[in-house]
Amino acid sequence: MEPVFFYSFSGLAVAGAIALVLFRNPVNSAMSMVAAFVGLAALFIGLNAYFVGIIQILVYAGAIMVLFLFIIMLLDIKAAERPKRRNPLLLVSATFIPLIFLGQLCAVLPNIENQSPQPLALEEAADKHFKAADKPERDQSEIYRSLKEGSLPDVHLVGLTMFGHRGDNASIPTPGYNFPLQVIGVLLLVATVGVVALSLKKKEPRPEDPDS
Repeated sequence: MEPVFFYSFSGLAVAGAIALVLFRNPVNSAMSMVAAFVGLAALFIGLNAYFVGIIQILVYAGAIMVLFLFIIMLLDIKAAERPKRRNPLLLVSATFIPLIFLGQLCAVLPNIENQSPQPLALEEAADKHFKAADKPERDQSEIYRSLKEGSLPDVHLVGLTMFGHRGDNASIPTPGYNFPLQVIGVLLLVATVGVVALSLKKKEPRPEDPDS
């Protein structure tokens, strides 16, 4: 990635994160988080992590933020009022902790050598992934062909890891993470239903008309 793009998208991510904390209106904070997610997605794409960058846009900047805005609007959250008295402990911690993090960055970054990224050993990975598999099944595998051609099928590999794939022995299927994903989906559904239930307000009875 060119330095101008790196610093531009890094500044966008940092500015969005700072605005997220400073804004008192929850809708403005949510939109600032979207800007931070867009900056992070651009940085991932600049690192050739295209799948992670696209997922950052589709899932976090898209679906998750829509869910956040949906919850904010359902709960009718108002902007936070400024406290009359500020807690000095909070002010000290809010200043001290970022300074510690900044000091850690200043201590670590100068020690990092500026090296060019090493190419991935995709052919060796193909032979290792299918070392005990039958040759006909190995040759028909799209993953094997892609790795041999020098292309990384990251989407395919992530999908097989999450939902299950065959391991070194082709006859033994390796379970994935399908069940935990379904559990997380149920939890999100329950949380959304809970928000809707909390947002339901009892209708106040209308005052009777004194003239009637």
